[in-house]
Parts: sequence; structure tokens; C-alpha cells
Amino acid sequence: MFESSQIILTTCPDMQSAKEIARVLVEKKLAACVKIQSNIESIYFWENEIVEASEVQLVIITRDTKFDDIKNEIKDLHPYHVPEIMSFAVSHGSKEYLSWIKDYVSI
Repeated sequence: MFESSQIILTTCPDMQSAKEIARVLVEKKLAACVKIQSNIESIYFWENEIVEASEVQLVIITRDTKFDDIKNEIKDLHPYHVPEIMSFAVSHGSKEYLSWIKDYVSI
């Protein structure tokens, strides 16, 4: 059975929380890789006002079957009341890279 890969995005308020979430996801073999991008400037609407904030973005590389597990881990570890958790299917990629994801991320 073919299992596709996905990319999950979330943002964190600081590097410390971003690294904590990333490390847990990789250690538990829920993600093959988590890329951490700092200095993301976000403008969003929250609690009836427009907010500007510096954030750290996580780009989580995983199997599509792991979305719920990753979503639950993020919710448990994340300091935001409503963290961003969005996934995107990977429709194409190198065979070797996609195999590496499949081999690392536990079923």
C-alpha cells in the first residue's frame, strides 16, 4: 500500500518551544525531519485586534498517517492556546528522499 508524505506547518513564539516540539517529534519517530525557520514576522487577527509578532516556524516532514499524532503532540507541548497546525500533501519528490521518510517514521 502506498503511503504518501506530508508537510505540516506550525509556528512558535520562540526558539526554545520550537526546538522542544521538533526534538520530541523526531525522537518519537513521528517526523523524519523538522526544519526550524526563525525570524518569521506574522500579522494576524486575535482576540478582536490585529497582532504583529515575531515567530519561529516549524516545517515538519512526515508520513500522512502521522497527522493526528503530530497534531496531538503539538497541542500538548505548544504554549499557544490555538496553535497553527496545517498539513500539505507531498505530490512529488525524489524516490530516495521519500523512501528515507518512510523508513524513518514509524508506522
